[in-house]
Amino acid sequence: MSPDYRMSPMELRSSMALSLILFLRMLGLFLILPVFALYAEDLGDATPTLVGLALGSYGLTQALLQIPFGMISDRLGRKPVIVAGLLIFVAGSIIAGLGDSIYTVILGRALQGAGAIAAAVIALAADLTRDNQRSKTMAMIGISVGVAISIAFVGAPILNTYIGVPGLFFMAAGLALLAIVVLLGLVPTPEKIQVSSVPRHTDNRLLNVLTNPVLLQLYIGIFVLHMLIMTTFVVLPLSLRDIAGLATAQHWHVYLPVLLISALLMMPCIIISEHYNKAILIFIMAIGLLALSQFGLYGWHYTVMQITISMTLFFLAFNYLEAILPSLISRVAPAQDKGTALGVYYTSQFIGIFLGGVTGGAIHEHYGLENVFLFGGVIACCWLLACLLLPAPELSSRREESGSSGV
Repeated sequence: MSPDYRMSPMELRSSMALSLILFLRMLGLFLILPVFALYAEDLGDATPTLVGLALGSYGLTQALLQIPFGMISDRLGRKPVIVAGLLIFVAGSIIAGLGDSIYTVILGRALQGAGAIAAAVIALAADLTRDNQRSKTMAMIGISVGVAISIAFVGAPILNTYIGVPGLFFMAAGLALLAIVVLLGLVPTPEKIQVSSVPRHTDNRLLNVLTNPVLLQLYIGIFVLHMLIMTTFVVLPLSLRDIAGLATAQHWHVYLPVLLISALLMMPCIIISEHYNKAILIFIMAIGLLALSQFGLYGWHYTVMQITISMTLFFLAFNYLEAILPSLISRVAPAQDKGTALGVYYTSQFIGIFLGGVTGGAIHEHYGLENVFLFGGVIACCWLLACLLLPAPELSSRREESGSSGV
């Protein structure tokens, strides 16, 4: 392999450090998800709808501020904006940890999301890597986020036993401060920001990426995917405790095997997808598994084993789709519109998080816990239908674009 297709030491260090920054931030965010619904029952003024709003509110502020943070980073530099965003996240975590009412926690979660650094981090990664290495950096970032989510789901029930949810919020603040240290200590400062020739006709660019039917399918996908994980975890901890009879401190007994088995099963899916040109089939099957897992949770959530089986299917599909969707955006979007397409992509993701939390909480409050899963199954089926009606993205392996790296 030509040296031009290998990461330079600086690119490797930058990619690993930026992956670690997002890992620390996402770990802090997701540590709350598996245990918050149980903790929130004891907060003042809490209702299921407000609990869902507390879980999803960070998605709303992320969606609103992601693009402005990215634009400010173009003017002021990436590092100052990322530091400011992490400090806002720290403030939100502390407020949420100190809160004794659901409204205070909602405020804290909204502030956590207001530190919208994802676009600035991705832009910094682009500044520090060559075009032919960028997909490797994106893959490293995607893997780091997946690992953070896995650790959070297994670790949160255990940590909750010792430090409680307020302690998890304070831990999230500490992780964000550590991310600042990593940023300032390990990430090089680019000599100049590589501003892609974006801009005078930004409205046309936005229109291009919003009306592209293949990109539209990917926006729908990331929206639905993150909506489903939020609706699921608004009620799943309650289902494990109150219906399956599993103590909160033992919820990791479900999450650990679920994540391990789903990760092992995902590897053959990736191999078949990449090497046997079955990517479209695997993609459609993954969406089908999402629907199947939600319908399984709806009608089959009375024992720990039943929930474990359905959640294994859910995370098998979730992990595969979470890994493949960002790389598809980078493959499908025209080069001159790639930044705009990514902005819309991440905004769709965060809107899905917000609406998933609020919708899941409202359905739980007014129609019952099991109907949240029924709603999730219907939404997954709608995504499957959209995939069948809209033009399919190019899912075949594109080694000329990404070197020898896979996603």
